[in-house]
Amino acid sequence: MGLDAPRRRARWIDPVIAAGLTLFAVLATRLAARLQPMAEPLDPLAYALLVLAPAALAVRTRWPVPVLATVSVTTSVYLSLGYPYGPIMFAYALAVYTAAAALPIGRAAAAATLALACVSVHAFLPIAGAVGLDGLAPAAAWTAVPFAIGVAVRFSREAAVRSRAERARRIADDERLRVAQEIHDVVGHGLAAITMQAEIALHLMERDPQQAWTALTAISKTSRHALDELRGTLAVVRRGEDRAPAPGLDQLPALRDRLAAAGLPVSFMGTPTTALPAAIDLAAYRVVQEALTNVLRHAGTASAAVHIEQTDDGLTVEVTDTGRGGVPAEGGGTGLAGMRERVEALGGTLDAGPRAGGGFRVRAVLPMPPEEAP
Repeated sequence: MGLDAPRRRARWIDPVIAAGLTLFAVLATRLAARLQPMAEPLDPLAYALLVLAPAALAVRTRWPVPVLATVSVTTSVYLSLGYPYGPIMFAYALAVYTAAAALPIGRAAAAATLALACVSVHAFLPIAGAVGLDGLAPAAAWTAVPFAIGVAVRFSREAAVRSRAERARRIADDERLRVAQEIHDVVGHGLAAITMQAEIALHLMERDPQQAWTALTAISKTSRHALDELRGTLAVVRRGEDRAPAPGLDQLPALRDRLAAAGLPVSFMGTPTTALPAAIDLAAYRVVQEALTNVLRHAGTASAAVHIEQTDDGLTVEVTDTGRGGVPAEGGGTGLAGMRERVEALGGTLDAGPRAGGGFRVRAVLPMPPEEAP
């Protein structure tokens, strides 16, 4: 497996940073030596330490703890020998930051505490001036500030990772729910029609075999259509396979014919006056399909009417029947709930309930997106 993107970048960024800090430490320390006449003069050992501390940062992302240990010990030796204070601390600060950003908070705090103790040794050595506890303040500042920044960066990075994971999970859940709803609509409608036709066939098998044969033929056609649509719906979850075109209101005549064969006469009024956005076209078709499937399941002997009206603002779909009242508007089944979720996801509204004069009514209003309004 290859390295992830941050580690691949670190393979060349960290050495560049280390080289830049090394050059800065050497040049800036020479200037600092002029401003600190009481410090020990720079000698080959001092330059070696000035090079070693920042050079270790070339592998800071890969090995943050060993790098922090190396930089801390090197810095401590440098300060304990009384060399000019200042520039070498930038390498130490970056090592502390790297450990805090890379490690869990507990391990990072322990590593930073040990590093602080290491670089504070010089404050109690006579060769370095023996400043005592007052010398701890600068070392503590060079530790605490980069440590706090590193922890903040780590938390921010982890929050971003969690956010991406949550977003991916939500997208996957939404897709599963969408596919499940599609399957419910396809299978539910097909099974309702097949059940009705099977009951007709069983009832007429002995008295009128020809009519029974007609019902069995309708079962075959309905099941074949449902299987074809189900395959198209499931294709979306198969890698590398494009989904079949989603059904729309142009398929209402075929739906009417299947329902008529199942014993439910349906009349249609109105058609869309312009091409509809795919999402609205599919939602309108599914509302009609599910509403008529509920009529087939619950209304008994009945007929149904579908009225479609398109305006500049959107599309209105209304399905009524003459049956015995259908299912409650807020029933526990998934059919009406699925219709409502589908419509509300597009910013629309859905009303469903018994009609005053008998029967049941489902009415969906689907707003047209402004950019696609006719």
